[in-house]
Amino acid sequence: MKALLLTTADGPGSPKITELETPVPAAGEVRVALKAAAINHRELWVSRGLYPGMKLPAIMGADGAGVIDAVGEGVDTAVIGSEVVLYPASHWGDNPKYPSAEFGCLGMPYAGTFAEYICVPADAVAAKPQGFSFAEAAGVPLAGMTAWRSLTVKAQLQAGEKILITGIGGGVAVWALTFAVAMGAEVYVTSSSQEKIDQAVAMGAKGGVNYKEEKWGKTLTKMSGGIDVVFDGAPTGATKQYIRALNMGGRVVIYGSTGGMSFDVPVPDFFLKHATIFGSAMGTVDDFKGMMAYVGEHNLKPVIEKTFTLDETSDAMMYLEKEHQMGKIIINISQ
Repeated sequence: MKALLLTTADGPGSPKITELETPVPAAGEVRVALKAAAINHRELWVSRGLYPGMKLPAIMGADGAGVIDAVGEGVDTAVIGSEVVLYPASHWGDNPKYPSAEFGCLGMPYAGTFAEYICVPADAVAAKPQGFSFAEAAGVPLAGMTAWRSLTVKAQLQAGEKILITGIGGGVAVWALTFAVAMGAEVYVTSSSQEKIDQAVAMGAKGGVNYKEEKWGKTLTKMSGGIDVVFDGAPTGATKQYIRALNMGGRVVIYGSTGGMSFDVPVPDFFLKHATIFGSAMGTVDDFKGMMAYVGEHNLKPVIEKTFTLDETSDAMMYLEKEHQMGKIIINISQ
């Protein structure tokens, strides 16, 4: 089979399409003939060796959708032919609050989705939502699940609450916007691009502020009247601005560290409001299946910015790094 294989972590141009043996499903596994995959920013970090638990060589890619074409011992053969979406990780463990030490994503440390075939545990797939193309389905898992768990399990976002989503444009932030609007929340965003803010408004946001502006937190407070939930993947430069916009009992969910590995919190503004900070990343298989059911029920399809073929995956990674604006970048593997 063809697969995008990373043998040396020298950057997004280093992985190459390679011919490998087609995997055979072990007991309890299904093999999925992949039809589409999606790129996330983690692939850029992996390509540079900036991901914990690096193991090379590695087939890259965490997101994928396709058709079950073979099963291992103990798996009902009736599932062969099923159109499915893959849980983008493995080995969460038994505690729903946090993952086990063996937890990791597909594409690093476990075999990934930028390939023609992949074998995964039989319970680590969900039915492809009706009316979704394989490309649309592949654009949901990793980014969607990160946003879904953050909003539902951690922040417990409620209809009518006001949420700030920082750095709109990235895959996780766009999914957070999509879910928050569907849940009936009042959404505000930040970006350095007015075009992205306008796109967010077109998707249902109430408004947005440019985080390059000095004291943009005051503008946010005036615009929103106060924020109940913050969804933030780049807290280093933003916390001091939005913390004062938090309402009493506000919740901040941090899902990434873009822009820096630490941040300052104005302590009185935080504890006097009885605010809470949550950390969140990925989610359980149950989170994933719940999210996919919600996506299908509400017909929440991803924004797709551009598509590439499997042979063009390295080009797609370079596009993500240099030209990406808003939405998912999809790899069409086969029809």
